[in-house]
Amino acid sequence: MISLLNLGSLVLGLIAWILPVVNLMRYKKHDHRNWVALSIISISISACAVSLYFQILYNYHLVKITDWSALMDITDNVTFVASVLLIVTIILNAITLLVYRDKIASRRLK
Repeated sequence: MISLLNLGSLVLGLIAWILPVVNLMRYKKHDHRNWVALSIISISISACAVSLYFQILYNYHLVKITDWSALMDITDNVTFVASVLLIVTIILNAITLLVYRDKIASRRLK
């Protein structure tokens, strides 16, 4: 049951990356409202946060069962992957926000 935290973390991390990419790919095809882009950004950031929380819960489980060797083995990799997840999610969502902000600004000028 606890191992599902790692799977859930992976799936939510992928969702955090896929949502802004899909939003950027659909940018030219449809006339989106700005609330749709903001909704997708908030869902993406939420998925990233829950993914990181699942990793914290898994580390807590390892501490609770006193599996120090497993904790020492995975800490470096988990820290690196969590940093990459957070940084890429922020960058993708910032790009999405900038693209849609420019679209909204150009719509106001017309």
